[in-house]
Parts: sequence; structure tokens; C-alpha cells
Amino acid sequence: MAQLSHAVEPFGDVNVFKSLNGLSVRATISMMPHVENAHTGLAIDASVSMQRMYGVIRAPTPTVRPNVVEPIVRNMSAFLSQFSSDGKCSNIYWACGSDGSAIEEIGQFSAEEVKNAVYSGPKRFSWGKQTKLLPPVKYFAEQAFKDSSCSIGAIITDGIIDDLEDVKNYCMQLGQQMASGQRLFLKLVLIGFGSAVDEAQMEELDDMFEGSNLRTPNGKEVDIWDHKLASEIQKIEEIFSEIVDEDTIVLESGKILDNQGRVVKEYKDGLPAKLIFDLPAEATGFTLEFPGGNVTQDISEVLGRL
Repeated sequence: MAQLSHAVEPFGDVNVFKSLNGLSVRATISMMPHVENAHTGLAIDASVSMQRMYGVIRAPTPTVRPNVVEPIVRNMSAFLSQFSSDGKCSNIYWACGSDGSAIEEIGQFSAEEVKNAVYSGPKRFSWGKQTKLLPPVKYFAEQAFKDSSCSIGAIITDGIIDDLEDVKNYCMQLGQQMASGQRLFLKLVLIGFGSAVDEAQMEELDDMFEGSNLRTPNGKEVDIWDHKLASEIQKIEEIFSEIVDEDTIVLESGKILDNQGRVVKEYKDGLPAKLIFDLPAEATGFTLEFPGGNVTQDISEVLGRL
């Protein structure tokens, strides 16, 4: 699988796969879903390497720098709170403490309340010397989202994850619980912040359920992880790009054409927010036509990576 780095609006994610007959495409149309009993959370990396982004410079001489984390986190938390049924988003610091395994709760904020929230780093714990992802994942799954029918956790990081295999093992257990009906919908979005992120690790998490054949009791594929690079997010709605599915109808009709103008799929009974279709092996793009307009997406940037 290869994911486009720049999807044309209104697409959120566009993923391209090789198939027996050519290419297979899975694309989402960006929109904000509305679900009852939904909850959201935002986990912010508080490891030592993040200090500069919070405006904290310790050595050799304390220096005042802009806090670039705070405005981004305020905007993201405000957006996530609109999806939550109680109108609030749970905020935590993660990767705290000497071994990077501590969690520090910041609070639950509405879109209005978060305007005055302060994000200057952990207070109860020291800045983390490692980046342990399992603790915030468990915090969301076992505490903040325990009784939620639909939950989304966005996790911001700036570096390499030190416990990737532990996270994958735990998430596979969560996926099995979702498949058996013991747990309801959970989506985690890992957001890479800065130039030191390991995108290969992020992709490994994103793809961990490929080939697992796990499905929920209502037939939905289990896929807990998504990943984004902050530098490539064009609009904040992209956080929800993997939340929507084939049952979410966004327009009355539509059709997909390959770059030669041939119709490869038609949606006469409603255009869903998640599109799945095939293209010829030689295709370098596709066009979505819908009442009142059309949009063309080039996919040539990923063809060499398939």
C-alpha cells in the first residue's frame, strides 16, 4: 500500500494498492461524522526532545522561545471536542518521567474552554527520556474511552517510538475484542510533529491490521490506527479520514473515471464517504464526478512505491 502525501480536496486519505487486475484505490471524502456517545482525546508528547517546541530552553542559558505547541493543540482540541457527545476533549501529556511511561492529565475542555488552556509541559512529572506509546493507548482504551460506543484519540509525537512491538501486541488484542463484539469502535491517529519523526514506524502501526481478516460483528474491517504528518495536514478534518465508511452517504450520486475518461465505478444510489474502486495498471489518476462538479486526483507520486 502507498498513501498519497497530498490529496486534492475534498479527499482525505487516498491509498493505492496493487491488485491482480491493476490497481485498487481506497479514498475517503473529508467530513466530520456525528455519532451518539462518542468521546475524543488528545495526547501530547512531553519527552525531552519536545521542550523546544514548548518554548523551553534549559541549557546552557535559559532562553525564551515561542511555544508552537500551544496554538496547535488548542485548535486540535477545540475541533475534537465538537465530535464528542459531551462537547469536551480529554487532554493528557504522555512520555513523561525518567522512563517515558508516565501520563499526566491536563483536563477536559470544550471548544470555548480550551482557548484559555495553558500547554507549557508536564508539572507533576519530569520531561520523558524515552517515548513510550503504550501508556497513552491504554489510558484511552481502559479509562477515558472505557464506556464509549465510538472513540477517537489523536496522539502527537516528535520522535521514535521506543515500545512499538508492545503497542502492536496490545492493539492486536484490542482488535480481537472489537471483532468479538466485546469492544466498540476505537480509532487512534498518530500525528508526527517536526522533522525527527520516524514515518516508517507510523506506517507500520497504520498497516498492522492488513491481512488480519478481523471484522466487527457488523462486517466492518478492524483498523485501529491511522497516521498523519502535521506538515502535510491541509485541513483539520483529515483527522477523521478513516472514521467514515461505505454507509456514510455524502452526495446523491457520483462516478469514478480513470485518466482515459472510462467509467470504472458508478454510485447511482448515493456517493459514500469511503470509496473503493479499481483502476487499470497503467492509470496515473482518476476523476470523481458528482452533481455540480468534478475533481481529479493524480496518483503518479506513489506508483513507484507499489
